[in-house]
Amino acid sequence: MPARMTHRQRWDHYYTAAKLRSDPLYAAVLAELRDIPLPLLDLGCGLGILAFYLRDHGILTPIHSLDYDQRKIEEARKTAVAKNASGLTFDFHDAREGLPDHHGNVTILDILQFFTPQEIERLLTLAAERVAPGGKLVIRSGLRDDSWRFKITVAGDLLAKCTLWMKAAPTHYPTADDFRQILAKYGKLRISPLWGGTPFNNHLIVLEKT
Repeated sequence: MPARMTHRQRWDHYYTAAKLRSDPLYAAVLAELRDIPLPLLDLGCGLGILAFYLRDHGILTPIHSLDYDQRKIEEARKTAVAKNASGLTFDFHDAREGLPDHHGNVTILDILQFFTPQEIERLLTLAAERVAPGGKLVIRSGLRDDSWRFKITVAGDLLAKCTLWMKAAPTHYPTADDFRQILAKYGKLRISPLWGGTPFNNHLIVLEKT
């Protein structure tokens, strides 16, 4: 761990290390995108963990990462400078205001629960429209159902808000049918559990555009 870090930076360091050890998300996204040489638009990037993970594992295409938390964006930019990472950009952005022009792959990770149903539909539509032929839209989201995992997912998101790790409390969790109704017309859709060793009701939703 680098010397002379602030308390917040130490927390970020340990959080990132823990996520990479325990969360199956990053390896799953890598497996989906490894053989698709297209630029990536990464929505809800946080500290940029996905972008740095993909770079470290050989994905060299441009990655444009966006997040609503300015502090996390600033930390991601500092990390990019420290790593001398080229082709990675990090910008503050509210996805409710639309999405930038893009033609390639898109990821949306762990943010949909903070949007209303109407905002979710608009965001998924805009994201799907930015996927290039042969590209993918890769989403990780908790799904609303009657399982104990869903209850723990909600509790975890509320805790994240209480500890100020997240700027907002959850608003609405989509169902698997919501994704099918919105995205199936754009290509082949797959929905599968992505729990790993966690108790959360996370699923991987992948749209493949032909």
